[in-house]
Amino acid sequence: MPDAPNQPTLTSRRRTLILAICCMSLLIVSLDITVLNVALPSMAKEFDAPLSGMQWTIDGYTVVLASLLMLAGSTADRIGRRKVFMTGLVIFTAASVACSLAPTLESLVAFRMVQAVGGSMLNPVAMSIITNTFTDPRERARAIGVWGGVVGISMAAGPIMGGLLVDSVGWRSIFWINLPVGVAALLLTLRYVPESRAPRARRPDPVGQILVIALLGSLTYAIIEAPSAGWTSARIVGCAVVAAAALAGILRYEPRRTEPLIDLRFFRSAPFSGAAVIAVCGFAALGGFLFVSTLYLQDVRGLDALHAGLWMLPMATMALVCAPLSGRLVGNRGPRLPLLIAGSTMTVSGVMFAAFDAETSNWSLVVAYVLFGIGFGFVNAPITNTAVSGMPRAQAGVAAAVASTSRQIGQTLGVAVIGAVLASGIASSAYAQTFVGASRACWWIIAGCGLAVLVLGAVTSGPWARETARRTAERLEEPEDAAAAQASAGA
Repeated sequence: MPDAPNQPTLTSRRRTLILAICCMSLLIVSLDITVLNVALPSMAKEFDAPLSGMQWTIDGYTVVLASLLMLAGSTADRIGRRKVFMTGLVIFTAASVACSLAPTLESLVAFRMVQAVGGSMLNPVAMSIITNTFTDPRERARAIGVWGGVVGISMAAGPIMGGLLVDSVGWRSIFWINLPVGVAALLLTLRYVPESRAPRARRPDPVGQILVIALLGSLTYAIIEAPSAGWTSARIVGCAVVAAAALAGILRYEPRRTEPLIDLRFFRSAPFSGAAVIAVCGFAALGGFLFVSTLYLQDVRGLDALHAGLWMLPMATMALVCAPLSGRLVGNRGPRLPLLIAGSTMTVSGVMFAAFDAETSNWSLVVAYVLFGIGFGFVNAPITNTAVSGMPRAQAGVAAAVASTSRQIGQTLGVAVIGAVLASGIASSAYAQTFVGASRACWWIIAGCGLAVLVLGAVTSGPWARETARRTAERLEEPEDAAAAQASAGA
């Protein structure tokens, strides 16, 4: 179903330009994450922050982002994608400036949360714009491959750029990168990106939104603070109860709404459900990998931010090379092969650290980084393509937002769980000496995430899974067709 009957046909050059503009928004959001990881030790020294404080600088952002992505996607489908996209650029850019001026750790986390409000309006809305700009399945898969390549670019450029800025100017300068890119993307969007929206507006779901925020916020708080507060303390148990109650509320309340925030019918499609869980596992592995690697390189090996970034370059380079290749494979052969490659290489990388002490030898460290980069490069395109393929185009924003939310939930849980496990095993009086031993369990968790990607990729990409996707798409289109017929009869 077309989004807007009067929308003009876009030339190939115009479509390419729109893709480039959307990729600019992804670039600043992705750079923000990779650059921030390199700066964590410098932030910790300036603010005299514990490990949990560093977790909150990442997870304060990702929790808000994950909580609002679906709202942003459905709102963009309702009131206009370009309008929401431009609003997100303004908020994200302004909040980046505020982050660079933060006087305390608490204010930095608060400004990061505001930044996330803007970020929630960027990636899922940009993906929705791409989905409705590239209507041919093969063109769309290739466009998504380019989109995934931008993540690789940010991973390649982020550690080096962050290291240079942190060592030469200071960690506050990492947030200045967003200003010129954000302003340029805003002006180009105003000039070249046409407005689009779903033909039938979806109503807001405030109850569903509150339940999602309660679930993610309380769960993340409990995981991060449990090592210091105690797993059986009243506030941790209370947060666990709130998270369980919120999840039960979502499962009971959302199916009863005609237009829910989370359309649980999407998950009747095995490929869609698989893509969501794969996104959680893949990005949990990424979040944990970057968190542990950054702390190890700087706090244990004693490297400065720039040299730590250079050590992570092999991983980032492989992600950059493999992401567009993955997009082409998805377009030509489907998601199965990229997911199998991703799951296999991420698992082997985690096992190299967990069982074979990869960090004790320079060559094995590089090999493990290369393998993880290959895995992450291949995993992104099939997640996105599977999430939006087969879904009615009128709900492209919501479908893309579910995939983006799954990524952010994964990254949030990865940093929270890995950080909690690491904090539980490290002795504060002998941090560097106990770090490697404490990180073993973290690497096994990362390997387990890779194995989950491998198994789910194999199970949810076969004929049975494709049939569930076809039936789900038919069920989702039936209410839209009925509404369109009713509107025609009324006219």
